[in-house]
Amino acid sequence: MTIFAHVLWGARCGETARRVLIGGTSSRGHAHSVRRRRESAPWRKAPHGLSSSRLVSTRLLDLWFERVVKPRLRGEAYLIRYIDDFVICFQYREDAERVQAVLSKRLSKFALALEPSKTKLIRFGRSAQREARAVGKRPETFSFLGFVHYCTRNRKGNFKLGRKTEKSRLRRSIARLTELMREIRHRSLKEQADAINQVLRGHNAYYGLAGNFWSLRKLYCRVARYWYKMLCSRSWRGRFTWEVFNRVLERFPLQRPQLRLTYGQLQSHAVL
Repeated sequence: MTIFAHVLWGARCGETARRVLIGGTSSRGHAHSVRRRRESAPWRKAPHGLSSSRLVSTRLLDLWFERVVKPRLRGEAYLIRYIDDFVICFQYREDAERVQAVLSKRLSKFALALEPSKTKLIRFGRSAQREARAVGKRPETFSFLGFVHYCTRNRKGNFKLGRKTEKSRLRRSIARLTELMREIRHRSLKEQADAINQVLRGHNAYYGLAGNFWSLRKLYCRVARYWYKMLCSRSWRGRFTWEVFNRVLERFPLQRPQLRLTYGQLQSHAVL
């Protein structure tokens, strides 16, 4: 199956779409305040996640794809969208290429454009994995909602869709936690552990998908090492040893990697 991945949330908007996306027809609420701030910059990015943005995405993509596009395709096709981020799956490459050309024209009618750096047409799935292995290459991957999706195999040797945390998202989480630990390093150990665990729980709640355990563990190990470094830097008189730090972890444990969705649950809430 060919994957046609488009990420629209970074699209540059013209005047027509800008009025719809950021509330140009409304005179109250958040949309109006955003509109007033951006009146002098019509080509800036539209805010992500507004209710009007979701409405436009539904009208532009979902209904158009179901009622106009799918009846004209030769094979199967599926649209997976979250607000303005979406992936379109096609059975045949010619269908993907046709929709790629038509989609650009569709968006241009509303003064919208796809972000070139976040739009690509790739071959993905069982057949793509076999063909890549035959020539000694790895199948292509794509990023969606903070996860890198790639082709892999399960223990029985069958095809499996793998997901792992995107590198930029992982670096951002590590940077956020290291900055937090620098700010709170002189507080009590309990307060530090509670603040760190609050961030780790939120990270695990979002990225805790089956198959992504090692990305979670990588963050946990980096956090534990940096917390040890911050505790060592609190005083020049003595240095924290790993033995003392391990006793601290026993009394004030950090939130360990935890998967929130198993493979069985992912099948019923499938992204692809």
